[in-house]
Amino acid sequence: MKKTKKTGPNEVNKVVLAFSGGLDTSVILKWLQDTYQCDIVTFTADIGQGEEVEPARAKAKKLGVKEIYIEDLREEFVRDYVFPMFRANTIYEGEYLLGTSIARPLIAKRQIEIARKTNSDAVSHGATGKGNDQVRFELGYYALQPDIRVIAPWREWDLTSRETLLQYAKKHGIPVEMKKKVGSPYSMDANLLHISYEGRMLEDPSQEPEESMWRWSVSPEKAPNQAEYLDIEYKQGDIVALNGKRLSPAGVLTQLNQLGNKHGIGRLDLVENRYVGMKSRGCYETPGGTIMMRAHRAIESITLDREVAHLKDDLMPRYASLIYNGYWWSPERKMMQLMIDSSQSQVNGWVRVKLYKGNVIVVGRDSKSDSLFDPHVATFEDDGGAYNQMDAAGFIKLNALRMRIAANLKGKK
Repeated sequence: MKKTKKTGPNEVNKVVLAFSGGLDTSVILKWLQDTYQCDIVTFTADIGQGEEVEPARAKAKKLGVKEIYIEDLREEFVRDYVFPMFRANTIYEGEYLLGTSIARPLIAKRQIEIARKTNSDAVSHGATGKGNDQVRFELGYYALQPDIRVIAPWREWDLTSRETLLQYAKKHGIPVEMKKKVGSPYSMDANLLHISYEGRMLEDPSQEPEESMWRWSVSPEKAPNQAEYLDIEYKQGDIVALNGKRLSPAGVLTQLNQLGNKHGIGRLDLVENRYVGMKSRGCYETPGGTIMMRAHRAIESITLDREVAHLKDDLMPRYASLIYNGYWWSPERKMMQLMIDSSQSQVNGWVRVKLYKGNVIVVGRDSKSDSLFDPHVATFEDDGGAYNQMDAAGFIKLNALRMRIAANLKGKK
């Protein structure tokens, strides 16, 4: 491969690489060393991917890396990224809970911080030139440090497939964990919110995913035959306790994942529209997030004013697109977040859900201090004059006025 000499303004002395220790970033590490002849700083974030992150340290050391950062960011991830997103009931294209998208701004932020700390002049990531993650990472980099140099190997090298990556790894003695005995592994991304799968047979959208692909959940058919009830307590739109036990943000999502996995909740097979213009098929497991979404809408149903709730629903697709497309650090997302967060001051109380064979069924909700549900008004029995039903006649006629005028005009023609 072509090597770049360290001369002039394009000189690269040190690069901070977002390093998982998997196939792609292991090859990238070696490729950066050979191509740019520079020092590498590796950054591995523990955001709840469910696998040990320490092996990444050993792999980086084997490849000659001297500065290695491995950090537990689980609490920050859920508290400052997942929870704010779920306050908005965020769903992309009606189905996707944005598990991959929401992790990227945190990783980008920490990479930039490490670059400043280590006097690095560049950052690098393992996202391909066909995907959304390159956009998410790089928009984050530039928003936080406008003059940073970004190296995206997938847009530079001649390794064009996962098979060529495997060949490169073998040639250079880079150990790779094989998820499958035959062919290349699925392209997977995991964090405390979800795990995703792409590649292999999923590239044919007409084929059902093989059951052995799923890693986090039992199939709904094999889930327990007995439903399980769960009480979820909210304070200002965030979950603070499960079944009466107070938990940290990461503790909440960890326990919800365990319950969702047990009951086969949160599987998704989706063909989505990528920001770069193509359609892509991916499969996702988001067990805890699926429970969170259903329960949050339930507590909002009794604590939010009707027009506030409807305005949030109107704005949510725009907010979801901002996150999906990588604009977490944009001024418009920050502005929308302020509005969303202000709506949550009265979202307090509890929700009871029933978990059963892939389903999250809301069976109760209450807010002692902030409920807008008035049983004296809503009752079908005698309300003692709380609601004058005769008022509805004028309300209906006024709202029908424009349609009556149009109908009369049509009748005259």
